[in-house]
Amino acid sequence: MPQARLQKILSEYGVASRRKAEELIEQGKVKVNGRPASLGDKADPHTDVITVAGKKLAARAEEPVYIMLNKPRGYVTTLSDELGRKCVAELVEAAGARIYPVERLDRDSEGLLLLTNDGEFANAVMHPAAQIPKYYRVTLRSPIKDEQLQAFREGMLIDGEKTAPAEIEMISAEPGRAVAQITLYEGRNRQIRRMCEALGLEVARLKRVAIGTVKLGMLPPGKWRHLEPKEVRGLVAATAVTKKVAAKYIKKTKAPASPADSPKYKRRSKTE
Repeated sequence: MPQARLQKILSEYGVASRRKAEELIEQGKVKVNGRPASLGDKADPHTDVITVAGKKLAARAEEPVYIMLNKPRGYVTTLSDELGRKCVAELVEAAGARIYPVERLDRDSEGLLLLTNDGEFANAVMHPAAQIPKYYRVTLRSPIKDEQLQAFREGMLIDGEKTAPAEIEMISAEPGRAVAQITLYEGRNRQIRRMCEALGLEVARLKRVAIGTVKLGMLPPGKWRHLEPKEVRGLVAATAVTKKVAAKYIKKTKAPASPADSPKYKRRSKTE
């Protein structure tokens, strides 16, 4: 392999997305042949010794992995945490590959989280130009007024920058409680919670139920499964990329077996 930029190498080797890899480099956690790396540096993973946080870059994953996890509340969307908090990595250890999250869900939120070791796929899905819709079911501690609904649909200023228009549909409303489905086309940090806070709305529960055509379905909290090739194909088709992404996996007729495919899980699901 010829020399390539470090963030590209780390992404292709399943360490992190390119954006996260750049952060690791800026934080001084990446070294090449024992020397701290800088943004823009290039290396050859076959001839150079690349370390991340003191660990040597592992051999490149032979097979791409695409996983859906139903993230429970109380877990942070990281592979490790210096504060000792529970991490989503603990829930997908049985996947047998070093995978990392595609986008995030904050610690208090739950629901659909994608994980992969395919850097190109992660970059395509996360790219701002993709605008893949993300669907959330949000429970609020008070009813929503018409002007608040309009603010979601028109966009509002958060940190001096206007949000993209969001879709919001009421599912139920009663005194002291309301449930809505909110659809976002961008991915700012804690965006729904910050929008609600700006409007004086208190979030009681926030759950992501779908990303594009990929739905969480009946997958229990804390469980994961491989994405079907057609699900990966649908996500890639919704992105703005022009080159082939995840092409090898998309050609498959069926996803690998997952814990959620076991008879024990299926029997339990039917009774829940």
